[in-house]
Amino acid sequence: MYTEECVNTFLKEQGRLYDEPVAESYEEAEEFLEDCMAVEVRSLREVRKYLDEAGADVSGMSDQDLEDACEVFRLPSGGYLIVEG
Repeated sequence: MYTEECVNTFLKEQGRLYDEPVAESYEEAEEFLEDCMAVEVRSLREVRKYLDEAGADVSGMSDQDLEDACEVFRLPSGGYLIVEG
C-alpha cells in the first residue's frame, strides 16, 4: 500500500520516466506502483543504498545526480519514491 502522497506524485510526474502515461487515474497509478514494486524511502542515503543493492553503479553519483535520476521522485514531505521502469 502506498501513501496518497506517493501515488499523487507519481501520477503527476510519471512523464519523467515514461514517454506515454502509464496511469490516468489515482487507482491506475496505485496499481502500477504495486505491479512494479515501487519503494518509498525517507532519505537520499536510503535511495543510494536501495539502488546500490539493486545493482546500479551509484558510487560516482552526487546527491543531486540521485535526485535527478528519472526513477527517483522527490515527495513533498521530503522522502523519495523509487520506481524502476
